[in-house]
Amino acid sequence: MTTSASSAPPIRLLVHGGAGAIDRKRLTAEREQAYRQVLAESLLAGHAVLKAGGNSVDAVIAAIMVMEDSPLFNAGKGAVFSHEGRNELDASIMDGATRMAGAVAGVTTIRNPIRAAHAVMTQSPHVLLISRGAEDFAAGYGLEIVDPSYFYTQHRWDQLQKAIAQEQILRDHDMESSPSPPNGDEKHGTVGAVALDCQGNLAAGTSTGGLTNKRYGRVGDSPIIGAGTYADNRSVAVSATGSGEVFIRAAAAFNTAAQVRLQHIPPAEAADRTLEEIAALGGDGGLIVLDAASNFALRFNTSGMFHGAIGNDGVARTGIFPQDLDY
Repeated sequence: MTTSASSAPPIRLLVHGGAGAIDRKRLTAEREQAYRQVLAESLLAGHAVLKAGGNSVDAVIAAIMVMEDSPLFNAGKGAVFSHEGRNELDASIMDGATRMAGAVAGVTTIRNPIRAAHAVMTQSPHVLLISRGAEDFAAGYGLEIVDPSYFYTQHRWDQLQKAIAQEQILRDHDMESSPSPPNGDEKHGTVGAVALDCQGNLAAGTSTGGLTNKRYGRVGDSPIIGAGTYADNRSVAVSATGSGEVFIRAAAAFNTAAQVRLQHIPPAEAADRTLEEIAALGGDGGLIVLDAASNFALRFNTSGMFHGAIGNDGVARTGIFPQDLDY
């Protein structure tokens, strides 16, 4: 029997490009369009996988790679610098059907850390590999290795010099309280995606460059399964962005999924409850959440979050501010 488009199984992909104190007055129309364009490209890349009958894990990878390859976001090419002047990258991915997961942290030569996280998940018995070991592992499986200079951008370097001078450790959106860079290039944090494929399987992934001026090999929530990333077909797929240490302490991604599975509450309510807990612990940020019935939520307790969604209709919808959440 042929399945009509109207009765086709639901497919859906959500993405985020970081949440924070995003000031609309300082975000020019040109810059907003640039961010929305990359978000749309990310959505369309993931959707192409889903539309062709591909799985949710591959869709998440495709979507995140677009953002990792763009200098606009704090992941991959757009990553911030550590105190020592290095771009130290983290990423994780999780398959909701099997609850298999993989992650890398503190890597400096892997072009697309989300691909390395996937390799850890599928080609090793481990969940998390770090630093040089993760890089050697990725190289051994043929992933693209680049010179660390590939990740250099002038704006990120200037951010580091400012943070060092002010003796601060800054998230991307903390930069909003500083004077605008000369070119108006305001960039924001962690990227992530969650997907539902036509087989009803969920997946989630997250990738980041961490904090500007971070020291001592600091790792945040993005590569920590249950904190920054979680997926379980019995509940939801989640990717987080925000105050990494607080998201770890709150087990934010797992916390959200557990509420849906055990308390049977909708994804949006679960996300809001988690963000309330984050706020009570002194943090902020956002969550994208998707269940196996295609119900979804894009929630944040900051002034903005770069976000987008796409479903069976193939229309990429993007936004930044709360008033954009009309889909």
